[in-house]
Amino acid sequence: MTARRRIPPALIVGAVLTGMVVLAALVSFIWTPYPVEMIDIGRKLAPPSLAHPFGTDHFGRDVLSMIMVGARNSLAVALVAVGIGLGVGAPLGLTAAAQGGWVDEAVMRGNDLIFAFPALILAVMITAVFGPGAINAIIAIGVFNIPVFARVARGAALGLWTREYILAARTAGRSKLAISTQHILPNLLSLLIVQAAIQFALGIVAEAGLSYVGLGAQPPAPSWGRMLAEAQTMIGFAPWLAVIPGMAIVVVVLGLSLVGDGLRDLLDPRLRRER
Repeated sequence: MTARRRIPPALIVGAVLTGMVVLAALVSFIWTPYPVEMIDIGRKLAPPSLAHPFGTDHFGRDVLSMIMVGARNSLAVALVAVGIGLGVGAPLGLTAAAQGGWVDEAVMRGNDLIFAFPALILAVMITAVFGPGAINAIIAIGVFNIPVFARVARGAALGLWTREYILAARTAGRSKLAISTQHILPNLLSLLIVQAAIQFALGIVAEAGLSYVGLGAQPPAPSWGRMLAEAQTMIGFAPWLAVIPGMAIVVVVLGLSLVGDGLRDLLDPRLRRER
């Protein structure tokens, strides 16, 4: 009889924290306490109250509404960027492991070249040509994620190509493409899912950093990073403007990191055997 899998506490806590942010983002599509574009100069820099639980900013905009819509924007940017990295990087890694030789060398050297340019530098290069915006932030973060997934997929696939069932499939005349898609990839899915959760958290931080320096989502679209940038000159008399978006970033990154750790503990058979 197989032992029942025990859900790691980190996965539960991470799912709750992440779920809170995702729920706020989904609710923002149909409702926010106030329109995010509504300016009320008469109530600017109002501290947290019943009318404005998170206070207002220097234009009188409701901070809670901006946090909710900002969550939607941050999650969307990070999700699409991770999708780009996973969708391009994993096939590249599988191809490099399957073909070997100059193909493997070319993929790995290309990965090294991309790693030489962090997401912020890539964003600067892209915005120098196309201008700042959320789409360019997605491209910059997505391109940076490609070598991450390529290395993970290649490293794990190389070990699987020496297994007996893979050798049997090759002896039976199966093509490398068929073996990669039908035998190698299913065994890598858990590893790729864990890595995607980790990169999702890093994507949130990268998006906030790009918005902080003005390279992410542009006004009037709310962004946690830009909220932090605007609050830095008012932190002495309106600290909630910096604390609240900062805590939002901490909550979602911590939640996604715990989800990644929990999924690794749950899906990694070696860790399960050690229990």
